[in-house]
Amino acid sequence: MTQTFEIRRRTRGYLFIALSVLLLVAALFSVAIGQYEISLRELPALLKAGPVGFEGMDGSVLWQIRLPRLALGLLVGAALGVGGALMQAVFANPLAEPSVIGVTSGAGVGAAIVIVFGFNFLGSSTVPFAAFITGMFTTWLVYRLSRLGGKVRVVNLILVGIAVNAIAGAIISFFIFFAPTTSREQIIFWQMGTLSGAKWEHVGVVGVIVAFGLICAWLLVKQLDLLALGDKAATHVGVDVSTLRTLSIVLATLLTAGAVSYAGLIGFVGLVIPHIVRTVAGPSNAVLIPASALGGALLIAGADIGSRTIIPFADLPIGIFTALVGGPTFFILLRRMMKKGAGV
Repeated sequence: MTQTFEIRRRTRGYLFIALSVLLLVAALFSVAIGQYEISLRELPALLKAGPVGFEGMDGSVLWQIRLPRLALGLLVGAALGVGGALMQAVFANPLAEPSVIGVTSGAGVGAAIVIVFGFNFLGSSTVPFAAFITGMFTTWLVYRLSRLGGKVRVVNLILVGIAVNAIAGAIISFFIFFAPTTSREQIIFWQMGTLSGAKWEHVGVVGVIVAFGLICAWLLVKQLDLLALGDKAATHVGVDVSTLRTLSIVLATLLTAGAVSYAGLIGFVGLVIPHIVRTVAGPSNAVLIPASALGGALLIAGADIGSRTIIPFADLPIGIFTALVGGPTFFILLRRMMKKGAGV
């Protein structure tokens, strides 16, 4: 027993070291390579100059384009990774992610409305603001419709989420069909996910949301571990299961809505990363949540590098790369659950 615990503890340590090193490497490559390359030798001097004192094209590209894009991507990945970890803990299902309760499809509706009607009341933040509000509202609607007798059952939440997702998808399709060509292309590109046009003010907004969400999620780790024992066992040791589920869903929604509002609908991060971390380091949420944040940030950083470099002079949607990773992983998870269900 002691030996097993020691092996698991070392594995967790190696996991954090590996994720941190890989994330650092990905960050360096992200700011250095692209259509305009920046020498790694010059990078320390450019960073030391700061966002005000830089000179030349290298400094401009680094501080006005690459760094805000990298920072936003890291925050988005961390938010999606932790949001997925929270949802899987709440539903006790490795296939759960925030899109189940409608936050991403709801955000897509808000973005589509603003784009089609040309609203611009907050400048470049209009689309993210609308996406965030409608994403949060959709999740609230799913939660309210799932509530019966003062309680929310997980199965009801999932079924209502499926219905609301279908309705939201139909609304988005309606706007795409009737939108002008330019608006149609903008909606489609936004749905695929992108970090193009990232600004420091965007980083600031998402940073506040993510910091708040991560701190709150960390405060819930012990109760989430108890919830894994079952509702009755958790209640017996003093956990308010209903309140815990509500808080976790709210946090997952907040993190996901904050991420997709500025980066578009980037899928599978909240599904793939927590599962991989759980497979390597076990189910402890004290490890799962921070490791999912690092893993999500790493996946988005890597996907962004691919989106900017695979095709010259093109900025591919990040959602393409996360789907290429997440799709096969989802299939493997599904097959494993089917085999367990069949007793294989």
